[in-house]
Amino acid sequence: MAHKMAGPDRKLVSTAAATTPAPSASVVLPKTSESSQLLKIRHSMSHVMAMAVQQLFPKARVTIGPWTESGFYYDFDNPDPFTEADLKAIKKGMIKIINKKVPLERVEVTRAEAETKIKAQNEPYKLEILEGLQEPITLYTLGEDWWDLCAGPHVEHTGQLNAKAFELESVAGAYWRGDETKAQLQRIYGTAWETPEQLAEHKRRKAEALRRDHRRIGKDLDLFSIADEAGAGLVFWHPRGARMRLLIEEFWREAHFEGGYELLYTPHVADISLWKTSGHLDFYAESMFGPMEVDEREYQLKPMNCPFHVLTYASKLRSYRELPIRWAELGTVYRYERPGVMHGLMRVRGFTQDDAHVFCLPEQISDEILKILDLTERILSTFDFNTYEINLSTRPEKSIGDDAVWDLATKGLIEALERKGWKYKIDEGGGAFYGPKIDLKIEDAIGRMWQCSTIQLDFNLPERFKLDYIAADGSKQRPIMIHRAIFGSLERFFGIMTENYAGDYPFWLAPEQVRLLPVTDDVQPYAESLLDQLTQAGVRAKIDRSGDRLGKLIRTGEQMKIPVLAVIGAKEAEQNAVSLRSRRDGDLGVVAVADLLRAAQNTNAQRAAGLELKG
Repeated sequence: MAHKMAGPDRKLVSTAAATTPAPSASVVLPKTSESSQLLKIRHSMSHVMAMAVQQLFPKARVTIGPWTESGFYYDFDNPDPFTEADLKAIKKGMIKIINKKVPLERVEVTRAEAETKIKAQNEPYKLEILEGLQEPITLYTLGEDWWDLCAGPHVEHTGQLNAKAFELESVAGAYWRGDETKAQLQRIYGTAWETPEQLAEHKRRKAEALRRDHRRIGKDLDLFSIADEAGAGLVFWHPRGARMRLLIEEFWREAHFEGGYELLYTPHVADISLWKTSGHLDFYAESMFGPMEVDEREYQLKPMNCPFHVLTYASKLRSYRELPIRWAELGTVYRYERPGVMHGLMRVRGFTQDDAHVFCLPEQISDEILKILDLTERILSTFDFNTYEINLSTRPEKSIGDDAVWDLATKGLIEALERKGWKYKIDEGGGAFYGPKIDLKIEDAIGRMWQCSTIQLDFNLPERFKLDYIAADGSKQRPIMIHRAIFGSLERFFGIMTENYAGDYPFWLAPEQVRLLPVTDDVQPYAESLLDQLTQAGVRAKIDRSGDRLGKLIRTGEQMKIPVLAVIGAKEAEQNAVSLRSRRDGDLGVVAVADLLRAAQNTNAQRAAGLELKG
């Protein structure tokens, strides 16, 4: 999102995009779900890998081996852990199978025949898989000696696989059926493509993703940490990260006030009866922490903010004249995530949702959804997310509510999207049981899509809590309730944003915008005076008091990704100026302090990514 200042003379700081290598425009990397050929390749590669593993490790037992959006994996029960050397040997075995052009054939068998074959191979996991299959039972053979229960599809023979376009990437632990009480398995991940060029581009993007890993950047820039002593999945915001979080929250609140919202603050716990009424104990209990007993009552940490907003609505009699009511909250919630799935800021046990709920009349749905879409675009584009993938999910087979209300709600969502002019895909039957929804994914600097924003209509909670309003004819009617989150959660969005910028945050958001580098002790008083001026002007600045040589001062500032480094020597102190270096443009020469202050203030006010000096 570009913001420009009038009368530019010299660029001072610019967006992080300048340091971002773009994905290769000539190499397209489709997802498995987007390519029937890739699906066959990857599904077949998983079978080739399993065959190679069992040739090398006869004691290994197979479980499941599905494709993923960028590759495939197979889970094995093997007595010894697989090593890097083992992966190399398995890859060589796979290449031999590919070069032999081994046929893959579909075979239909009875349940009894499948059971006999499985027992002959001593594959206990296949027996359990067989129990859940409906007839006819299908399996795929790979040559004469290897087969697995599978519905396909696959290539005709392994010669249709490219031995130079696949790689075995890693080994990870996995539980059978995802259940921690069951057997610990080893999962081998692989990737496969149609061409070696696609594989090379995939590797390049993986390396770029590693460089952008928010966990490493968070540690290097001293933004946040997760301390095991306090409990897994609980985030500690350090001063630099906390300052950034405050800036994000301030912008979020400002945008919501301007969008016609009011703010709520609600408790972190509630009597367990609330979660019974809301239905969370019936449908969400596995993701909730256990209750605590206080004053002979059971209290539950909240996994959602919705019931609290519902209770606020129900606290007084409402009239149709009050609607729409728009309430927003940065509400911290707590959910039990299994140890194996937590990942940095992306998946934690305590996080802050940017929740909002709109209570409106049926005829107001389209207008309210459009306002939410506008607000979503405003907020996301401020953080340089401008490319979206939109999905509209419609009524599932199992749902609640009248057909007429569903039809009206779905029509309202479609109408709002079309008024907005956004392209979207329809996910037939993919809505929640309580209402249709819009999901929005954002594309980052290296082409990855992230699920963030969601808009959901809810006919369930208003019914469960008997919400109503007095209509124009004096009757009591149920309001339409809209759930809405733009970031999803502050923690996860912070992680996505950090990886998008690779830690090179825009000037307005950087935790430390200007670092003063005094060359000698003689200019220290001037540096202190300048620090006061910058701080009073609302610029986040610090002095490097290490006493290092200038080269080391600059390198340290660059390692911390400070947008602007201001070198101060005797000449600069005498002229009431600084010598500026920006992360993008290098040495910018001597700049008057008044110009620096003015430019920084203007940029912060505009929340611009780049900063320009006036003449």
